[in-house]
Amino acid sequence: MCNAILQCSSASLTQNIHLLSTVEFDKEHGGPIKMKIEEANINGFLSIQDENWGQFRFTAPCTLHRSEMPIESLEKRKKQPEGMMVFLCVPVSPGRSRLIWAFPRSVNAWPEKIIPRWLHHLVSNAVLDSDLYLLHIEERKFAVAGLDNWHKACYVPTSSDNMTITFRNWFRKYCEHQIGWATPVVNQLPPTPSKDQLMERYWSHVMQCTSCTAALKWMRALEVGLQVASVAVVGFLAVSKGKIVTSVVQRAAVVAVAVLCFAASRWLANFIEKAFYFQDYVHAYQ
Repeated sequence: MCNAILQCSSASLTQNIHLLSTVEFDKEHGGPIKMKIEEANINGFLSIQDENWGQFRFTAPCTLHRSEMPIESLEKRKKQPEGMMVFLCVPVSPGRSRLIWAFPRSVNAWPEKIIPRWLHHLVSNAVLDSDLYLLHIEERKFAVAGLDNWHKACYVPTSSDNMTITFRNWFRKYCEHQIGWATPVVNQLPPTPSKDQLMERYWSHVMQCTSCTAALKWMRALEVGLQVASVAVVGFLAVSKGKIVTSVVQRAAVVAVAVLCFAASRWLANFIEKAFYFQDYVHAYQ
């Protein structure tokens, strides 16, 4: 009996070791990004990745350009739609940056003509929220560990971390971990704000965006309209005193309309708060 158990355990362990040595994907279907760095010098570096990602070139001091691998047929290259992401991260002061980004394309996608611009911005804000708080915390961990010891504050074991490592080495070697501010400032990080202050959306984006501002106004108006409708329906039911709405079914339908209007107004108020003001991003739940 014991020998049988030991044999089964041994076979199971051998099978598990075999799986660990052959499987390249985790349970979320993620896979490694193979990457190597070339031409690393004061002018920047070139990152060659696998066929799905192409190559990235960092041109000092602040330009990262991604391009596809060369295509043998020029005709195929002409037929393929092309797009890019223009992402500007402008350092404003220690601990603060201004983000500007755009997505120019070589073809017009028909969904772009239907989906309003403010809805695209909601998706973009969600992407930013997924990184913003982590970057904020990591920046302070680097400061505590010392910029020369930044690698002790984070774990960078894979080849897909090579661009981060290479950029940090470039920044240390040629910039001494410093940004040349237009006016002299004390290179000290400000106190960490609360999460709702750090990830707020209204003052940082909505009030400066015509599309989001317009969407916020009509949603607020719709919220008020739903609340007024809910009160009006209840008032109508009370005033009528059974003269207009006579049956139980009719009264139940009127009450249901009032409840639905009120519930819709509460849902809309919650949506407005998360979309245009603040929504906490908890990575463990995403």
